[in-house]
Amino acid sequence: MGIIGKPTLASIYHFIHFHFHSHFTAMSIASKLLHPPPTIPYTPPRPFLSHSLHRPTATRLGRAFPLPGVASVPYQPINVDYLEDEFNGQGHGVTFEGIGDECLAKLRLENGGSAILMFPSGLITSYKSPMWHGGSVELLHSSVSEDKNGDVVVQGGVSVALDCGSHRLENVSWDLHNVKGNPRESIQVELISRGLEGKVELKYTVTLGEDVLTSELTVCNNKQTSLELKGYILSHLTLSTPEATFAIGLEGSNFHSIPPFSSNHAIIPPDCSSGLTQRLQGIVSGWGKSSQRESGEEIEGEEMDNYKQLVDKISRIYTSAPRNFTIIDRGRRNSVVIGRDGFDEVYMFSPGSNHVYYGEYSYVCIGQSAILKPILLEPQQLWTGSQYLYNPNL
Repeated sequence: MGIIGKPTLASIYHFIHFHFHSHFTAMSIASKLLHPPPTIPYTPPRPFLSHSLHRPTATRLGRAFPLPGVASVPYQPINVDYLEDEFNGQGHGVTFEGIGDECLAKLRLENGGSAILMFPSGLITSYKSPMWHGGSVELLHSSVSEDKNGDVVVQGGVSVALDCGSHRLENVSWDLHNVKGNPRESIQVELISRGLEGKVELKYTVTLGEDVLTSELTVCNNKQTSLELKGYILSHLTLSTPEATFAIGLEGSNFHSIPPFSSNHAIIPPDCSSGLTQRLQGIVSGWGKSSQRESGEEIEGEEMDNYKQLVDKISRIYTSAPRNFTIIDRGRRNSVVIGRDGFDEVYMFSPGSNHVYYGEYSYVCIGQSAILKPILLEPQQLWTGSQYLYNPNL
């Protein structure tokens, strides 16, 4: 059973403590907020092609994908009991819990890997991956707090923000479309939505593999005119200290320094937000336009370090980064390989070393983005972009 009515911060902590057996403090990463059940009943699943890290690059343009009518219906309260009956008995490895207006899809593999996806917000709050020492480690950084109205705010994790022309699609209401896979190999959850009165169709697919978490976004333009798409998939990766954390593989990549991305789910320290932070619309309105960026414009900088220590406060977009690179944390003795398909840019934000170690701002933000170079969709064309977080530490 979920929390009924408008949740408060205290009620969420109460729910977490008694339903998920949490033993963590208030300012916590995503794994301290939500915990999957220890076991998932298994029955033979429907046929499903297991996700592979080395699958072919997704086609960026093609025919529209079909969406059922439920995607265009105004948001209704989620029937968690129905979702449990419909999907949990199929042996996919997913259970559902309700907290206020949100539903938690909790994915868990037999090898100990797990992830938690919230909808209709589409926020991934937790990704735990098995490690070489036999345990599992939380790789995402999330926080829970109250705003000035007393509403609970969950930030961090993995989120999506989009601009379609002059329309911002950050506050997309996602509906559950399908669940596939099994807890022995991989689990896939598909969310769908529509924007601009059905003129833009969206699909967000989250896949949990044995050593990888993939977030894939598909956008279809149903308009009679072309559509300029800007946005990102943004991940907050937890870390110990900036002194112990390095980005490996970015040497020679050109970059532009920009204000930090700000969205409903982005965590921005106060010393970075005052006078610097812009909404996504504010950033993209001044970037990526051919009229403002001549072909001979000088690139602002080039990354000189192949083993870049994240002690300084940085906020930049790399325009020629490799398709994958590595974040290594010596303090936590783990690393994450971040890869992308469909996106040409990589955004990186580090709060720097002026904060408490292992605290609220102990993270690095990595975004697969289309900001400086928007994506142009012709009528009835679709685009697919994805990010994977790969754990090489098994």
